[in-house]
Amino acid sequence: MLKTHVLVLNQNYEPMSITDAKKAIVLLYLEKAELVEKYDSKLVKSVSVSFPLPSIVRLTRFICVPRKRIVLSRKNIIKRDGHRCQYCGTTAGPITVDHIIPKGRGGQDVWENLVCACTSCNNRKGDRTPEEVGMKLLTKPVKPNHIFFLRYHTANFDKRWKPYLFMN
Repeated sequence: MLKTHVLVLNQNYEPMSITDAKKAIVLLYLEKAELVEKYDSKLVKSVSVSFPLPSIVRLTRFICVPRKRIVLSRKNIIKRDGHRCQYCGTTAGPITVDHIIPKGRGGQDVWENLVCACTSCNNRKGDRTPEEVGMKLLTKPVKPNHIFFLRYHTANFDKRWKPYLFMN
């Protein structure tokens, strides 16, 4: 029960991180955080005190956190695109990372120029642009923010987190 995931919000209700219930209860006990949402009818008990099992806690003081830099990597591009080919939409078979504008034509290694592609679409596109081959991107690639990765790592999140992760 102490390994249960808890969403940690900054004082302004911005999502900061996900921690376990043990650390969240310590924050509550030290009055460094307040309880925003709890799991229904679940209590963590000690000899003298019992706490509701937290689902969301909010820090009592604002913490100025520098924007988290998301590393541009093959793994993160595949996560961003949901393991789906951005040309045909398939999730079957091996997935590669494709440069929309090929490197040989000045395409850069940036979030906006890299997408997931199945090997069939990647081979069909080759060293050309999608327009030259008559292929269309399903979604426009963008640089994800840290909230996207919070959502990604919490596939089975508590439904009470939804409004705080901007998923209404």
